[in-house]
Amino acid sequence: MLRLPPFVLMLLAALATVVATPARADRIKDLGTFQGIRSNQLTGYGIVVGLPGSGDDNLEYTIQSMKAVASRFGLQLPPNVNPGLKNAAVVMVTADLPPFAKPGQRLDITVASMGKAKSLRGGALILTPLIGADGQIYAMAQGNLAVGGLGAEGKDGSQIVINVPSTGRIPEGATVERAVQTGFETAPNLTYNLTRADFTTAQNVAAAINGRLGTGTAEATDAVSVKVRAPVGGDIRAALMSEIENLDVVAAEPPARVIVNARTGTVVINSSVRVGSAAVTHGKLTVRIDEKQGVSQPAPFGQGQTTKVQKSAVAVDEEKHPMFLIQPGPKLADVVKAVNAIGASPADLVAILEALKEAGALKADLIIL
Repeated sequence: MLRLPPFVLMLLAALATVVATPARADRIKDLGTFQGIRSNQLTGYGIVVGLPGSGDDNLEYTIQSMKAVASRFGLQLPPNVNPGLKNAAVVMVTADLPPFAKPGQRLDITVASMGKAKSLRGGALILTPLIGADGQIYAMAQGNLAVGGLGAEGKDGSQIVINVPSTGRIPEGATVERAVQTGFETAPNLTYNLTRADFTTAQNVAAAINGRLGTGTAEATDAVSVKVRAPVGGDIRAALMSEIENLDVVAAEPPARVIVNARTGTVVINSSVRVGSAAVTHGKLTVRIDEKQGVSQPAPFGQGQTTKVQKSAVAVDEEKHPMFLIQPGPKLADVVKAVNAIGASPADLVAILEALKEAGALKADLIIL
C-alpha cells in the first residue's frame, strides 16, 4: 500500500476543499443600479423662529431675511428699524428626493444653522422652497425641529455642549411639489451600472439576463455598464426590471487588496491576497538615557566648595527577533499570524507589509489610510 507524505495529504485535502466549495451567487440588484434610478439633492435657505434667545442676534443677512419674510405678508418694515433677532436664525435646509417621488409625498429634511445661533432647540422652520441642481423648486419645507443636541451657558462664561444643538431634523417636514423626469418609460434602452467596475462581472450579468430573457437582450458595453433592450412602456419595463434584479449571478473575485489604517493599527485583508516566497525579520532598537544629579565635596573636607555633579547613563537595548520564512502561495492571514507570533505591534505589522510589497512578495494592492 502506497503511503503519501503528510504534506502531500494536506495539499490534496486543500485542493479538494477548493474544488468542492461552490461559487457564491449574488442578486443583480445587490451589484449595482439602473441608470437614472437615483436620488437627487435638494437645498433651501430659510428662517427658524421661536428660539429661546439662542438665535443669530443682529447679523445683517438675518435682518434682511426677516424683512423678506415679513414682506410676503404685506408687512413693510421701516428701513431704519431692525427687528431683534435673538429668537430667529438663518438656516440651510437639505433633503434627498428619492427616485420616482410623486407630488404630495413627504420627505425628511435636515436643518443647519448658518450664523451665530447657539441652538435651534424649540424652533420652527418657516415655509422654505427646496431647489434642485437645475434651479427648479421640487419641494416645500416647514415644521417644528427635533434637535438632539443641548447647550447651556453660565453668566461667568462657562458653558457645556452636548452633541450639536445647531443642527436638527424635521421628519416628513417637506412635501414634494414636482416629480423628476427620468426618461424611464421612453429611453431607447435600459442601462445597468455595476457599483464596482469589473469586466468579468459585467459579462456574467449580461449572460444571466440573456439566459432568462433570450439571446441578444443584454450586452456588456464596458466594465461597468450592461445595455438591456426593453420595449417602451413604464408597466412593461417595471416588470422586466423586477425580473432582472432578482436574477442570481456569480460575481468575479475582487482585486487583491490590503487595507491598513496606520493610525489605529487596523489591517483588513480580502480573500484574494496571496504572498510569494520571502524571509522576514524585524528588530526594535531602544535607546534609554537616565539623568541623575549628585553632590561633590572636594578635599580637604570642610575647605573645598560643594558643587552639583550631573551623572548620565546611556543604554541601548535591541530586541532579537528570529527570521521566519514565508513559503510561496499562503494566504496573507498566515503571514499575519506569523508576525503576531513574534510579538510585532500593529505599527511593526504595517512596516512588514510595506516591505513585502516593495520586495514583490505581496501580491496585492496595499492601501494605507
